[in-house]
Amino acid sequence: MAEAEVKDNEVYEEDLVDYEEEVENGTDGGANAANASADVVKKGYVGIHSSGFRDFLLKPELLRAIQDCGLQQIDPVAGQVGALVLCHTRELAYQICHEFERFSKYLPEVKVAVFYGGVHIKKHKDLLKNDCPHIVVGTPGRILALAREKDLSLKNVRHFILDECDKMLDSLDMRRDVQEIFKMTPHDKQVMMFSATLSKEIRPVCKKFMQDVMLTRYKNFKEGHKRILVATDLVGRGIDIERVNIVINYDMPDSADSYLHRVGRAGRFGTKGLAITFVSSASDSDVLNQVQERFEVDIKELPEQIDTSTYMPS
Repeated sequence: MAEAEVKDNEVYEEDLVDYEEEVENGTDGGANAANASADVVKKGYVGIHSSGFRDFLLKPELLRAIQDCGLQQIDPVAGQVGALVLCHTRELAYQICHEFERFSKYLPEVKVAVFYGGVHIKKHKDLLKNDCPHIVVGTPGRILALAREKDLSLKNVRHFILDECDKMLDSLDMRRDVQEIFKMTPHDKQVMMFSATLSKEIRPVCKKFMQDVMLTRYKNFKEGHKRILVATDLVGRGIDIERVNIVINYDMPDSADSYLHRVGRAGRFGTKGLAITFVSSASDSDVLNQVQERFEVDIKELPEQIDTSTYMPS
């Protein structure tokens, strides 16, 4: 019986709908592609095949710059699932897995596997036990079943992805499964959601899964883990943070009121503060004059050397 089910599943995988839009070219097309690839190598570019672009070339220098910016990528660890991709149908899960296999073609250390209903669960359990993948793609029902039975460990997941998130979260039953799976993953992870049709009603539900990067950065600055904050006028009102000694107006505020709120972030709680403003145009000078007249202060030109006692406690 088990052998019959496995054979049926293999046949089913072959019959799954393939959403690949590109049509493979014949022998001539392959030769042209080889010549184009050779040209790319000669020019010092890195070519990336993408179904949405005919040519997408990046210089090695640009790739290094992207990496320096903190691009998150899979760093495979043996026996650990690092990325989890959930979708609402078996066909889509199979297609996503196929795309991951294409991108990891030259990354033999990265293993990808797909899990969905209709396949004997023992087959999935054996795969997880004997050859645990680094990237797992699947439907919520099967993923949850494997996780509940401790066959699939999600404690090391660093990338949590929902494809067609509106379809997944619109159904209450599927939403419950996704939420339970989400709780099994670490809090500190990257969450990505994709959909071409995201309704206003489902957006609040999606936001519950997302990490609020702005609040995290604000908390790090307030607690002293980060000492330099670059921001808009958003932090100019109603935000009190201790130990802020210097405020720099890179752009001149548009009014005296805005200037007051900005520079008021420094020197709070009985401490000293310093405000530095860049004046680069006649309109900037007009605002500066308005500030001096309204608050009866004399704002002097920045000296070559600043006495630290003017903004640091003694």
